[in-house]
Amino acid sequence: MSKEEILEILDQRNTEIFSRLVESYLYSGSPVGSRAISRNLSTKISPATVRNVMQELERLGLLESPHISAGRIPTLMGLRLFVDEFLEIGEIEPEDKKQFSRIGSTEDENLNNSLDRIGSLLSRLTQSASLVLMPKKESTIKHVQFLKLTNESALVVLVMADGAVENRVFSTPMGLTASTLTEAANYVNSVLDGKSITEIKGLISKDILKQKSKLDELTTELVERGLAFWDKPGEQQERLIVRGRSNLLENDEGTVDFEQVRHLFDDLERKKEISNILELIEEGQGVKIFIGSENKLFSLSGSTLVAAPYINSEGNIVGALGVIGPTRLNYGRIVPIVDYTAQLVGKLIAEKS
Repeated sequence: MSKEEILEILDQRNTEIFSRLVESYLYSGSPVGSRAISRNLSTKISPATVRNVMQELERLGLLESPHISAGRIPTLMGLRLFVDEFLEIGEIEPEDKKQFSRIGSTEDENLNNSLDRIGSLLSRLTQSASLVLMPKKESTIKHVQFLKLTNESALVVLVMADGAVENRVFSTPMGLTASTLTEAANYVNSVLDGKSITEIKGLISKDILKQKSKLDELTTELVERGLAFWDKPGEQQERLIVRGRSNLLENDEGTVDFEQVRHLFDDLERKKEISNILELIEEGQGVKIFIGSENKLFSLSGSTLVAAPYINSEGNIVGALGVIGPTRLNYGRIVPIVDYTAQLVGKLIAEKS
């Protein structure tokens, strides 16, 4: 049954009972009984009536009973419905905002240290593990030069804007001449304009593909081969800051699914394609919530990921941050914190870039 069909079935009374049950579960972590719900409804309804409604909600797949004699808890489908349709999200608390204001206020603090402190504070405020995906760090290029080494190889010299010099050796096409090397270098230098390696590669590749450049065939091949070796494997990758792992081992009930936590820790330690976090949230801005198996990166642990992208001064998404924890999170409190933190990081990057 689709979400739309379920919403058509739920009347006002069923919706209120469902919402109260989920809110109580998220607060306590314990199964919720009909008597506890009946005491907190806007209109007086008997526990027996509430119990009948809970049975109907269970038939719809929104609730489940972990034990025969226990109350109900929401299913993953029920949590998704609650988050999408009934979750009330307010503003970040003034005291929480005040704590963030102390970060990045000093001009001499570098971005890495600021993001590290932000991750620690985000973990502490949400009582979850925090994730901060730092943007790729790429120096802009000031000058490029091609030098012939042998008949089969050449050296491309990259002079960075910060003064660093990097050399890359690559194989060359047959028939290479000094004039070809000069022409290739002149062409590349004409499009540098303070761009990074990635930006230059994209620009030149499009230019060559559209045949807008006036390079001859040999020079074009030289440039293309040089481009292929400009990026060193493993360099300039995103760095993931993880803080508050210990929060995943603590809860009010004193019970932890250690197998799930182990899977989560393994994912956090070994995950190489960290940029996949961006793929989860890059379509549109704002906070995204991934519950249980919806979370492609951490599906084995059955965790919830609440994440948001942050943007640079040009409006481009350059990183992401969020919190990860059990499905029983205080979504109403965590979502505005994550949203505010993402906006704060975007401002910091704009100021320090």
